[in-house]
Amino acid sequence: MTIGRFLLQRGLYGIALMLGVSLLSFTLMVWFGPDQTYELLGKNPSEEQIAELRESLGYNQPFSSRYGNWLGDLIRGDLGQSTRNGESVNTLLGRTLPVTLLLVIPGFVLGNLLGLLLGMLAAWFRGSMLDRLVLAGSVAGLSLSFLVIIIVLQILLCTPYGLNWFPARGWRVDGLDSYLLYVTVPTLALILVSVGYNTRFYRAVILEELGREHIRTALAFGATPAELLFRNVLRNGLVPIITRLLYSIPLVVVSGSLLLEAYFGIPGVGKVTFDAITSGDQPVLLAVVTLTAILFVLVQLLAEAGCRIADPRLQNQ
Repeated sequence: MTIGRFLLQRGLYGIALMLGVSLLSFTLMVWFGPDQTYELLGKNPSEEQIAELRESLGYNQPFSSRYGNWLGDLIRGDLGQSTRNGESVNTLLGRTLPVTLLLVIPGFVLGNLLGLLLGMLAAWFRGSMLDRLVLAGSVAGLSLSFLVIIIVLQILLCTPYGLNWFPARGWRVDGLDSYLLYVTVPTLALILVSVGYNTRFYRAVILEELGREHIRTALAFGATPAELLFRNVLRNGLVPIITRLLYSIPLVVVSGSLLLEAYFGIPGVGKVTFDAITSGDQPVLLAVVTLTAILFVLVQLLAEAGCRIADPRLQNQ
């Protein structure tokens, strides 16, 4: 099967999946969600105010009409307006998404690089003291909660009880120096929470490839460890590595940023999502859930296409 035909099939599947997810999320948040009429109007509203607001929110329309109108707006790229402050959701996400990307990309990249290097070392020296130390450190990292890591790092690095080198909250970035100042502690937290998982995964991938016959043959003919690991082993292990990397992106952007931004007070998508959850801001929640589903579908397409490019044998499947 060619890449073009594969992408066409997966694209149709992705559209059907996104429609299903959008219907499910709209049903859960709108059909079963709270009536925001009195929350938005406050106490003792007049009948005219109630009727006007319910009409503007679409409460007086059938569910199918509300979903159809929302889906039409979504296709046109109109995500609606926040009921919390009246701001366009497009503008809100356009302002906060760059902040989230600047926040999570360093930790995501460094966490995977560090996990890959440690996994390669542990796999090459399998059964040695180094391997046992790496595995012990991975297990220790797996046992720590993300929130505990954030709190400990904040106390140690951001308060007078520790080194007090970095700001405890906020995001006042106007250059590289201030960016490094605000991003360092969240990046360390992301690295610590992910390196244990990454190390164990990459170690398993490298061990599987090292056990193959052609690797043992190359080693017997005098190939150096660097040549084997970086030219043969990594190339042959690209399929699981690509899959893990790409499927981790939506989780890091959404779940990782939500906790980091809510705790450090960083104005990104995670903080906006947290505020929308606490205030019941349905347009923002619908936009985040739907765009996350779209991101998952795109990641799935990229992962499968990348795997087929990395391993031509998959193109016949």
